[in-house]
Amino acid sequence: MYLGIDLGTSGVKLLLLDDGQNIVASASAPLSVEHPYSGWSEQDPASWISATETALDELKHSNGAQLSAVRGIGFSGQMHGATLVGRNDQVLRPCILWNDTRSHVEASALDANPLFREISGNIVFPGFTAPKLAWVKNNEPGLFDRVEKVLLPKDYLRLWLTGEHVSEMSDAAGTSWLDVGARAWSSQLLAATDLSVDQMPRLVEGSEVSGQMRTDLAARWGMGTVDVAGGAGDNAASAIGLGTVQAGSAFVSLGTSGVLFAANDSYQPNPESAVHAFCHALPDTWHQMGVILSATDALNWWAGVSGGDPATLTAELSSASKPTPDLTFLPYLSGERTPHNDAAIRGSFVGLDHAHDRSALTRAVLEGVSFALRDSLEALRVAGTRIDRVMAVGGGTASEVWLGILANALDLPVDLPKDGDFGAAFGAARLGLLATENADPATVCYAPDIERTFEPDLTLRDRFETAYQRYCKLYPAISGATR
Repeated sequence: MYLGIDLGTSGVKLLLLDDGQNIVASASAPLSVEHPYSGWSEQDPASWISATETALDELKHSNGAQLSAVRGIGFSGQMHGATLVGRNDQVLRPCILWNDTRSHVEASALDANPLFREISGNIVFPGFTAPKLAWVKNNEPGLFDRVEKVLLPKDYLRLWLTGEHVSEMSDAAGTSWLDVGARAWSSQLLAATDLSVDQMPRLVEGSEVSGQMRTDLAARWGMGTVDVAGGAGDNAASAIGLGTVQAGSAFVSLGTSGVLFAANDSYQPNPESAVHAFCHALPDTWHQMGVILSATDALNWWAGVSGGDPATLTAELSSASKPTPDLTFLPYLSGERTPHNDAAIRGSFVGLDHAHDRSALTRAVLEGVSFALRDSLEALRVAGTRIDRVMAVGGGTASEVWLGILANALDLPVDLPKDGDFGAAFGAARLGLLATENADPATVCYAPDIERTFEPDLTLRDRFETAYQRYCKLYPAISGATR
């Protein structure tokens, strides 16, 4: 048996996998986020341990025999969080999370240093870890001086579970301190934030053993000797679960935010377009990722405004036919990342007239999110990545109309997997299997069966292209007016 532990922002999810990769059981426990000031987002690392203990207790109660047979554990985790520990691994302050924007000034200052884009291959975003430490140095200098180690969220859970200070390549790539091409900490980038390699955890590959579960904890849940894999950041773990590991394979996630993720067999940075170029969770592999900040979040917002719910709104649309004439929605409700790197931009409906009813605006929302993902596709193409089709995951895939619109907007086939849990916890369990058994990733990380493929309608290609070009013209037109 193998156990995947996914530390998300809103909860911890555990998943038990047998040696045939069948899901045996799962358990979860919620987490809360604190927002003490505008733009701040924090969690107490102790709550991650408590939630994991709760989920493990549930698994022991429901599936004790299977839990006792676990040989390997893999981690997935929310990325970019700054967990600061001092002497004796004491947590010094609440973790500053990925969606915390307080360090935007520090991020701009670091990004102005050409070494960061040159070595890390990425823009320094306010959500990344390095600017958070720069903020702590500027605003909590006494605390900064006490920092012994900087850990990412899942790696603090690993410290509790194994006693080891370890991270892995895919998560470390999102700190702005990693030489992503060399897969090693950069002393130059760390020095730019007055830190050293000694304050960073040891690095392993995601499919390597990082340590073993502490004997006292293993005994508590009736387990024996258990290897703990390096694991992965959440998107890379999802890619492992979906089998998106070979160059040319890609998935699109219609979650709260939107992600277009493509696996690469070489390092292909393109920071100018705000594409993330990160290490993958397997050795000698990388990935590129375009991120939009509002995907299903945009539909949920529109549902609240219009007095419906997402399922009802999308059911009112009869098909994924031609785009709404002259009506465009810009989904920048929380700013945008790829390709604009603009935290201040805000969304808009453009082209409203008396003929537009609720269903027309709903379709415009779905089209606007799909065109934002097309922006990411174009950015990845500029960076040298070829994508011929994508697999679709996330809550938005419940709408067949949306998947049809997405296929037309991307002008690519969109594959919908058969029902199953192929997310981050599943990918984490696969990494536990790989590390423990020294297995071949090609035989373990296969793609799920496809239930249906949504093909682009060639008769609508020109209309969707015209609508996309109109969409592209609107960002520069409104950017100065929405700040």
